[in-house]
Amino acid sequence: MTSTFKKIFFEHPNEIGEGYFEHQKNAFKISFKLLALSLIVTIHAIIPCLFSNTGSKHIKQLNIYLNKRK
Repeated sequence: MTSTFKKIFFEHPNEIGEGYFEHQKNAFKISFKLLALSLIVTIHAIIPCLFSNTGSKHIKQLNIYLNKRK
């Protein structure tokens, strides 16, 4: 493998102690959570009484999760 290939696909996952596919799985998991949160916050923007604390609660939890991965 060339060093450029390794850098593009493996450097960052290795920095946080993951393999390529493990990192891919975790990144997709986070992406789907953020997509769901985006929908929840959009609904909250239209109807403020719905999901009053849901968005911020889950964003805080996600932040804790991400900080533990460093």
